[in-house]
Amino acid sequence: MIPLRELKDILYNNDRSFIESLAQKARETTIQYFGRAVSLYAPVYLSNYCDNYCLYCGFQRNKQVKRKKLTIEEMQREMEKVSAPGIQNILLLTGESRSMSPVSYIKEAVQLANQYFANVSIEVYPLEVEEYRELFLAGVDGVTIYQETYNREHYKKLHGKGKKADYDYRFSTPERIARAGIRVINMGVLLGLFDVVEDIYQLFLHLEQMERNYPGVEYALSFPRVIPINDSLDYVEVSDVMLIKLICVARILFPRVGINLSTREKAHIRDHALELGVTKISAASKTTVGGYSLEDESIKHPQFEVMDERPVDKIVEMLHERGFDPVFTDWRRIPNEAIAV
Repeated sequence: MIPLRELKDILYNNDRSFIESLAQKARETTIQYFGRAVSLYAPVYLSNYCDNYCLYCGFQRNKQVKRKKLTIEEMQREMEKVSAPGIQNILLLTGESRSMSPVSYIKEAVQLANQYFANVSIEVYPLEVEEYRELFLAGVDGVTIYQETYNREHYKKLHGKGKKADYDYRFSTPERIARAGIRVINMGVLLGLFDVVEDIYQLFLHLEQMERNYPGVEYALSFPRVIPINDSLDYVEVSDVMLIKLICVARILFPRVGINLSTREKAHIRDHALELGVTKISAASKTTVGGYSLEDESIKHPQFEVMDERPVDKIVEMLHERGFDPVFTDWRRIPNEAIAV
């Protein structure tokens, strides 16, 4: 891993020729390891109940929003809608509430999703090894977990109450996921909560540690930028150029790691980033509970606003125009089997 000072020099260097050379290296590395393939996925929000008090989140416990938890029948309608245009990679999300979204509920959703999709990932509250293994055996292929920020003091300020206030428990989550036998771990920070370079440096160290200790796992990175909802917080601005440089550096340092970019970002940013390291993008995303099929607008409070609203066919058209191969699935489903830990 490069030293922090060197990473700062790279990310704060705004010389045009330097940025172009960085982008060229990232482009060459991406083609070498991934070719022109870009995977497509979609999120499905199952519940927005949350027991945490994250100061920056639209789902926080004390925020005055209408709460909703999908029934099995509603989940089925959502999955039918999402799978109709060909999407085969699904990310199931809940707010972080064990009481309202217990493991048994998540397991039911996973088992249902396996009837519609070739690849099923989850983004839920951190679990124990045994719980991750239970979900793995039910059909979970991947887990997304964000540390949010790696600065302990700022983390404590942002997460004053709730289970999420335990920094160390959240930090050790990727290890528990790996020990459970889950194949794919997507890691990240929420850019803009703290100094960007320091957070990215610690994320890279965390990923490097995971690769060293659990080399059989497939890793991915995400770089979501915080969307301010609380004027009392001091956010760090993350420019478009900084985001692009982060993606380039991540691709060069971790050539085999997948890089995801969601519809938090505008269409032109996502299109440009594809050339520089991004290998997986969401399409036609809804970030509300029941957003694909429910008519009740009163429950449609998003976790974040979708900035790229293009439907799946338009995303596919864009990829073809840019010379990419859209991949709906590169995953042949086989039953997940228990492993010795």
